[in-house]
Amino acid sequence: MAWTLRFHGVGNSGAVELGSAMATVERDGKPWLTIDCGAEGLTAYQAHYGAMPEALFVTHTHLDHVGGFERLFGAAYFATPRLDHTRLYVPAPLVPLLQQRVAGYPNVVAEGGANFWDAFRLVPVGSHFWHEGVRLEAFPVRHHWPETAYGLRLRGSLAWTGDTRPIPEMLARYADAGEIVAHDCALHGNPSHSGIDDLEREYPRELLARCLLYHYGSAADGAALAARGHRVARPGEVVALRTPSSSTADAAVLVP
Repeated sequence: MAWTLRFHGVGNSGAVELGSAMATVERDGKPWLTIDCGAEGLTAYQAHYGAMPEALFVTHTHLDHVGGFERLFGAAYFATPRLDHTRLYVPAPLVPLLQQRVAGYPNVVAEGGANFWDAFRLVPVGSHFWHEGVRLEAFPVRHHWPETAYGLRLRGSLAWTGDTRPIPEMLARYADAGEIVAHDCALHGNPSHSGIDDLEREYPRELLARCLLYHYGSAADGAALAARGHRVARPGEVVALRTPSSSTADAAVLVP
């Protein structure tokens, strides 16, 4: 069984030409779990797969990561027959923020009689969750405000940081099995995002060698990051992943 990661967009909120930061974990070339739902990223998803995502993990609720949800709602709610099976895996502290940010608009359809959540199956997430027999982990990162942003781990395969400052202590725990680390990184950092100087200062060489950088500001910035010897994700790029080691077969070992 082949596992891959497809980047639908790699840019920050101002880099529209790079697409909003969003990716899909694929299994045998088919979408398995999508990370975030930005507007440009959702357009790229539809263009490639010809459909809408059926399972998503939300890292945080800044609009470049959740701006596609109104369109996703409309596609499901107005389908014939109406769809309600799209799974949303949302870290529990983010559920009220997603409600405020996206779902709480009065009369989600002008005719009334509908709730935003009618189109989805919401799964609040704690430290871990199961998707199609595979165990994934969620972990807090450092972005903007405490307990508002989370990363995702597919053990032995992928650690996706989401938007974050450097988190060496978290990655020492959640990227300790040889995972590719898709990491927020711009040419210059700020109080909410990592810059390349931050990562080079705080991460050991072995970890940096596994980092795949995204959420940068322009194509020129991406080229500058690559010129410093780092691996940089590009829009539409597909990256091979190792087979995850967390499944129902080893659940007894992973869960006391």
